[in-house]
Amino acid sequence: MPDVDVVVVGAGAAGLGAAKALRAAGKTFRLVEAMDRIGGRAWTRDADLGVPFDIGCAWLHAADRNPFYPEARAANWTLYHHDMNVDHLYYGKRKASEAEQTGMKAADAALAALLESHTSHDDRLSSLLSRGHAVRASATFSGPMDFGKDDDEISIADFKAAADLDPNYFTREGFGALVAHYGRDVPVELSTPVRRIAWGGPGVAVETDRGTIRARAVLVTCAPAVLAFGEIAFTPDLPAAHDEALFDLPMGMLTKIPIEIRETRLGLAAFDDLLIERHARHDIYFLCFPFDTDLMVGFVGGDFAWELSVAGEAAGIDFVSDRLCDIFGNDLRKNIGRAMMTNWGAERYVRGAYAAARPGKVKARAILATPIAERIYFAGEHLAGPLIQTCGGARLSGEAVARDIVAALNRA
Repeated sequence: MPDVDVVVVGAGAAGLGAAKALRAAGKTFRLVEAMDRIGGRAWTRDADLGVPFDIGCAWLHAADRNPFYPEARAANWTLYHHDMNVDHLYYGKRKASEAEQTGMKAADAALAALLESHTSHDDRLSSLLSRGHAVRASATFSGPMDFGKDDDEISIADFKAAADLDPNYFTREGFGALVAHYGRDVPVELSTPVRRIAWGGPGVAVETDRGTIRARAVLVTCAPAVLAFGEIAFTPDLPAAHDEALFDLPMGMLTKIPIEIRETRLGLAAFDDLLIERHARHDIYFLCFPFDTDLMVGFVGGDFAWELSVAGEAAGIDFVSDRLCDIFGNDLRKNIGRAMMTNWGAERYVRGAYAAARPGKVKARAILATPIAERIYFAGEHLAGPLIQTCGGARLSGEAVARDIVAALNRA
């Protein structure tokens, strides 16, 4: 006899949502998490900078469809609608002219039109981009700052399938803190990595560092890179199509480098967006002084974010400081205080920011979403339909797959 109906692997938004859905349906479950906390890539800390700061996801995307948005309101979280338009654009050290700023908006519109009419066999987003400063600035948001990938590594079909995420809200108390608040009543076995899932006989046997759990089914919510690296073995092996799909959904990278600027606001308003375009995609975007805190939050994405991760936190902080001093003058250094850099690529049980299909491999998401023998199921931000790469989408994915599992168990 199984110990429980379902084992849920991973206590991020998808795993927490699935656990709550299983509990509501009257099914027994065990939720195991490799890390020592819940939330996954939703993680708020205040020890680094003296204010709540989201190490991972920060925006409540698609608030009209995001299940966390009404819960944030009910919990009296402080919310700010962020339009995410570029208020200040620089090319290197030079401030863009008004005409160049307008040109970036025109490039955005042109790219949207090209995406709608795209019929070529070339599935790389870069195939739609022409030369020019304005196009390059537009591509920075479409690629590294949005998908966590450079434009030559982004599938047009995958990019088109993603929903427009407006309205976007930012929260003072932290999105990670909100997810932790949501999951506070869910029983979770922390620091319990899964090593093997055996599914050759009836049901599944989930082997962890704390023993084996037998269940009728298992729901795996890990990032696909964790499985591609072989952190969890499957006996027998996964079907070839599922195994290949894990490698066709590699993790992109978006790295945050917040830096404290004391006693000055640099002529910028709270929540202004500042983009610095540089050569070889060494671009950086700043969210300026959110909620009038002293933070300039720098973002780098794509291949450059991986490069900075390897260079280390000190190099990342120096890069951000130097770029701000390029624009606002070297005297700014005396106003620079605390700083840090996130590094999700070094987190063993995540290995990146979020998944993006390789060009020509958009079907990988649908393949991985297909249950295996009604015993192994997958869920997460990488399987969230139009809300891919979002925390709200991950939760909706976990809830939906949990309902599918309940239906399958009831049929058995």
